[in-house]
Amino acid sequence: MLRISNTVVLEDEEIEWQAVRAQGAGGQKVNKTNSAVHLRFAIPGSSLPEVYKTRLMARAGTDQRITRDGTIVIKAQQYRSREANLEDARQRLATIVAAAGQTPKKRRPTRPSKSARRKRTDEKKRRGRLKAMRGRDVPRD
Repeated sequence: MLRISNTVVLEDEEIEWQAVRAQGAGGQKVNKTNSAVHLRFAIPGSSLPEVYKTRLMARAGTDQRITRDGTIVIKAQQYRSREANLEDARQRLATIVAAAGQTPKKRRPTRPSKSARRKRTDEKKRRGRLKAMRGRDVPRD
């Protein structure tokens, strides 16, 4: 069981672990530890609330940990113990899902720059002059 927040809890059956054997260049077998464990978590079929699912799916493609089909893949470190990898991957998954649950802050409107204010007032003056000239005869030289 992985607790994300007070209301969101992921069961262990929803998190899939995949052992990854290290290979050298060209695919030859190398004597490396088989401790790397990749975590896979399918967003669409999970018990997450719909708000979490839509926000996580919106990040797919931009966040390299989330694939387009809605799977979060967290790659573990090669030379760490299996238990440490499992705990670290669970923690990172919890962080990703918790971030999707937070509502983004509303940005306070920033003050326009001095040049933008000047440009706006110049445009207002120009429009005012053009409006004042309406209906008047154009002087001809």
